[in-house]
Amino acid sequence: MVSPASSNSSDPASAYQPVVIEKHRKQEILALLKVLGIKRPKNYELYHRALTHSSFTYENKLCTYDNYERLEYLGDAVLKLLVSEYLFERFPDYREGELTKIRAVVVSDARLAELAESLNLGDYMIFGASEAKSGGRKRLSNLACAFEALLGALYLDGKMPELREMLRNQLEHLVTHIDLSKTKDNYKAVLQELTQADDGSLPIYRTIQETGPSHNRVFHVEVSINGELMGVGIGKSKKEAQQQAARLALEALNELEHQSS
Repeated sequence: MVSPASSNSSDPASAYQPVVIEKHRKQEILALLKVLGIKRPKNYELYHRALTHSSFTYENKLCTYDNYERLEYLGDAVLKLLVSEYLFERFPDYREGELTKIRAVVVSDARLAELAESLNLGDYMIFGASEAKSGGRKRLSNLACAFEALLGALYLDGKMPELREMLRNQLEHLVTHIDLSKTKDNYKAVLQELTQADDGSLPIYRTIQETGPSHNRVFHVEVSINGELMGVGIGKSKKEAQQQAARLALEALNELEHQSS
């Protein structure tokens, strides 16, 4: 498949040692890129790394840089930039809060995994024996991470114009569906994205009270960020109460427009 030049050195300069990409592997990469509408790549090695799971590098004692993890980090930023740009242009009348809600759904792992599945991305990935045996090729988290890593590879390979066009084609119907549905009102997802982007923290939800008879319970849930109480939600289910708490937290952070009706 490939002939990696493994390295045990911790020197970053030696991390990206050449990997000989064999002919049939190049053909696999070309086939995937053709589906995406991407022209012949300049650097096959980038795409090979983007499609290599960490289990492969671990089992084969290769350098940890030889898998998709670093490219996933970059691809996450590229994805949010291009999605933000697309939504900004498509919805000129939407306020920041509305755009943020739609973006949070679009860039969620669940949505990315769906896109990856539609591309049969798992068929192009390389896994260690244990991960492959345990169903890693179909695991949604693996697919979502590899999709982001692929975006990072496309960016580094100078394919930004094609990447922008590819994403727009992939996202057009998805964004329409989200905009017309109530799934965009996922306040928990929006709050989590904002806090992670700010300082890497996560909102903490805690059920503080349950009232009413067993067949008609009412849940009171509080949400805190870095130990600070940001809102208390009430609902017929914990999920509903958490969503309300998240909405109140967003209002407290001035990240959500108050609705007048």
